[in-house]
Amino acid sequence: MDSVQMIAHIEKSLDYSVFDVKWIPCTAKFVVMGSKPKGTGILQIYELNRGELDKVREIEKPKSFKCCSFGASGLREKQLATGDFMGKLAIYNVERLEQPVYEVPEAHAGIINSLDAIGGTTVNCGAPEIVTGGRDGSVKVWDPRQKDAPVAHISALGDGPAEKRDCWAVGFGDSFDSLERCVVSGYDNGDVKLIDLRVMKERWTTNVKNGVCGIEFDRKDIKMNKLVVTTLEGGLHVFDMRTQHSEKGFAQLTEKDAGQALGSNGVISGAKSTVWTVRHLPQNRDIFATCGGAGNIRVWLYHYPEKRTKSTSTGEEQGVVGSLEMLNATTISTQPVHTFDWSPDRQGLAVCGAFDQTIRVLVSTNLHLH
Repeated sequence: MDSVQMIAHIEKSLDYSVFDVKWIPCTAKFVVMGSKPKGTGILQIYELNRGELDKVREIEKPKSFKCCSFGASGLREKQLATGDFMGKLAIYNVERLEQPVYEVPEAHAGIINSLDAIGGTTVNCGAPEIVTGGRDGSVKVWDPRQKDAPVAHISALGDGPAEKRDCWAVGFGDSFDSLERCVVSGYDNGDVKLIDLRVMKERWTTNVKNGVCGIEFDRKDIKMNKLVVTTLEGGLHVFDMRTQHSEKGFAQLTEKDAGQALGSNGVISGAKSTVWTVRHLPQNRDIFATCGGAGNIRVWLYHYPEKRTKSTSTGEEQGVVGSLEMLNATTISTQPVHTFDWSPDRQGLAVCGAFDQTIRVLVSTNLHLH
């Protein structure tokens, strides 16, 4: 079988810090957002044009942008949900960026660290919604059709400032019909929490020992299948979410040193570094990419076990986790690669941003063979 190759096809240096990148569905364009040196927010749209990147649109706002998603938007509307450093949630039409079509100026008290969205394009998976996680420790779910107030507010762990944990990552999942939906959130102390939005109850919690930087279900609009969590100090955790044991929870696979660089001889080298994000390949939910603090990107393939459950001594079913195969490891920067997005339309095409203020368009080959 031919090996997977990842190539940095185009590189472009910018004059600002990049915080998030997202492909615009059904186009050859992507959004880049971040912070100017003076603290203002910058949002740019680039288009691939015969091996070059053309800047087609740009806006600058008073506060730095942190995160974004097209998940709650229909394909025709192309509306981008954004979170900024002052806690504002806003939605922009990418064709008319001057004024937001929806905004909540004080969605959070402080920076919105993470944002995810769902319901824009998938039929029968429920209403369009946006979930935000903030430095204030709270997780909130918003319906763009409803102004000002969230439709769900998942409070911080305690009422006192010392008890509140910084929420670093959020994601939707289990939205397989018009009623079911859950939110998963990760915190700076390693806590991972799964909330069933239909009944507004915590369904599961665990701790992965280090701060959670990235979190994503392999698919949002199916029954929970797999969840990937990435952390500080090289942590990569895969949970099989199909079977939950009453005491042991979900079956878990932990890959150590997932953020470290590989030397020319293929040997892992250097100190453990942060695994900043995870993104599943839209065309194959068993393949995903992780980005590391050593300037590397790794592409993984998940192999299912022969049987996904086993019976315990009490007769209760317990999940069985599979294994991971690393398909490719590529170092593209001397600085951490912290944001990444696969193209939803062309398999293997991706864009990423790094701390060196550079965006890179990447091409991966042979993914269809796995």
